Formats: sequence, structure tokens, C-alpha cells
Amino acid sequence: MTSDTVTAAAAGTWLLGDLKVNRLGFGAMRLTGSAAFHQGTPRDRGQAIGVLRRAVALGVQHIDTAAFYFSRLRSANELINSALAPYPDDLVIATKVGPARDASGEWTAPAQPDQLRGQVEENLRQLGRDHLDVVNLRIMGQHSISEHFGALAELRDAGLLRHLGISNARPEHLAEAQAIAPVVCVQNRYGIDAPNGARMLHECARHGIAFVPFFSIAGEGREAGAVRAEHDEVRAVARAHGVSAAQVRLAWVLQQGAHVLAIPGTGDPDHLVDNVAAGALRLTVEEQRLLDSVGRAAS
Repeated sequence: MTSDTVTAAAAGTWLLGDLKVNRLGFGAMRLTGSAAFHQGTPRDRGQAIGVLRRAVALGVQHIDTAAFYFSRLRSANELINSALAPYPDDLVIATKVGPARDASGEWTAPAQPDQLRGQVEENLRQLGRDHLDVVNLRIMGQHSISEHFGALAELRDAGLLRHLGISNARPEHLAEAQAIAPVVCVQNRYGIDAPNGARMLHECARHGIAFVPFFSIAGEGREAGAVRAEHDEVRAVARAHGVSAAQVRLAWVLQQGAHVLAIPGTGDPDHLVDNVAAGALRLTVEEQRLLDSVGRAAS
């Protein structure tokens, strides 16, 4: 089976609440530029739209986005709307609220609980939806999230959104949120050389909640556009399978548990095919141990 024939279904499925998705999804942040948020060169609009359509054609059913994913010329939500509306019935779009940026792209104070409705409504407007499938509360350093998460639970009861998740969270945040409303996913940084998220990985498994790691391919520093040499262990496994280092990183993440959903992002159509094909890559126990050693050295 070649990369061109592998679909996201090869990674298996998981439930986000009552919504079944293939475990290999797509993160929309990098569609807006070559680096995170407004720091990079905007992608070609036609290419970005083509990548989104190709992702869905390859079986991607879970797209991660946010209204604050925009650059000088590109908005991730607008691109998704233009590329995919009217949306397929099985497509799940997950958004995030909490962080805030002004029109120039500068970060401003995070949203207060009474401002979250405005952020939800902005996502609805940009995406052209009457409700949001999943909304993640991005935790911005606050110790308690009860007021913020409670405000989102009220919006869920009002029908503006269907399911709730949390991002950048600790186990105590998960417990606090679950006491208010069901949590269907946790989005935290996690990858071969960013292993500190393992505690939440296991906590989510214990509760049957999806764990959605971000920056799984990027590694340390690469989310800001830094180019660093790949670890020898990753390159060795990639050579053994005749695949890319990115595929090895994604396969390692997916093999951390059936509840793990990957959301690699790219604006390059070839990289998209490569990422989706990672769902079919199976690492041996020995290869897993070798890659695990990278994380132990980094921690």
C-alpha cells in the first residue's frame, strides 16, 4: 500500500462524545502561515483550500481550529468554511476559546467567563455553523477553571455547542471540569521529545476520554519555526521502514493508546499525504522502546 492509497481510517477510530472520528485528524493552524499564528508567510489560498479538501477525501473527519488562528491575510476558520461548506455529515470541527488577539494579531488578555459566548459566536460566524461540534477551553494559567468551564457548559445547554474539552490542562483541571459537565477530550502538548504530558495521557485513558496531543511532529522549539536536527533514534526507525521522521513521530503518538487522536497540520499537499499514511505505520516493541529513550533523555 502506497502513501497515496492510505486513508485516515488506517489509524482506527474513537468517539468524541457521540461523534465517531478517525484517529488521524488535521490541525488547521499552519494553514495561516509557515510558523505559528501571524509570524509566518501566509500560505497560498488556493493551496490551503486544496489541502483541506484533500484531507477530507483521505478520510480525515476531525479538524482542529480556532478563531485566533489567523495571519495578516489568512484565517483558518474562513479557509475551512470556503473549502468544506456545506460540511460532510461525519466531519467534526473542534475549536478552542480562551486566548484572545486583536485585529493586528497581538495577544491580549485572555477571555473572562462572560466573554466566552462572544468567542463561541465568532467561531460560529466564521465557520458558517449553527452549532459547534467540540469547543475546548484553552487554560491560560488559571488555577481554577470552574467559572470559565461553567460558562461553556451553559452555552452547551443553550445549543450553541455539542461537546466540551479542555486544553493545556492538568489532572486537577480535568476533575474540576468533569464535576460541571462531561469532558470528551483533552488537548495537551505531547510527543517523542515532549513526554511530560504522559500523566494526562494516562488520566484520559482511565476515564475513556480522548487525548489530543499538539506539536507531536514539531518537537522542541519547532512550533516557532526553528529547524533542528532530528534525533538519531527517530531517523533510524524511519530508515528501517522507508518512511519520513514525521510519520515515525505520529505513529509513536498513536501507539500510546487507542484513545489518542493525532492532529498534524500542514499547508503542503505532499506532507498531508505523508501524515495520513502514518496511521498505517506499526512500530515494533523494540522501536517503541528506542523512541521512548528520546523522551527520557529530554525530561
